[in-house]
Amino acid sequence: MLWKVKPYMIFENFNMSSSKEYLMYTLEKFSLLENITYKSMMGQYILYYQGKIFGGIYNNQVLLKPVPSALAFFSFPKFIIPYTGAKEMLLLEHMEDKEFLQNLIKTMYKDLQNLKKQK
Repeated sequence: MLWKVKPYMIFENFNMSSSKEYLMYTLEKFSLLENITYKSMMGQYILYYQGKIFGGIYNNQVLLKPVPSALAFFSFPKFIIPYTGAKEMLLLEHMEDKEFLQNLIKTMYKDLQNLKKQK
């Protein structure tokens, strides 16, 4: 059986919990957005914007759902599979520009509203 792997996909072993400090750092970077919430899940954090999941913190890295609008923000997107059996997610490497993050998440939200709920 052949595995199809994108040349920019990274496989990591996420056996380490994300720190509360990194969560607070991430929330501060998203501070231009209202209604950012999170939920702790097995040592990691799920991130929500206006009640919709847009990503999460896995092993102290922010990963986003790879919706088309998010991919448009990156010239060379990098993907990570956060845990065994998970779908690939988009790695958010640069978090210094709060306005960029605000635009990214607001643009993603439009796609997130159109996603069908899984049964």
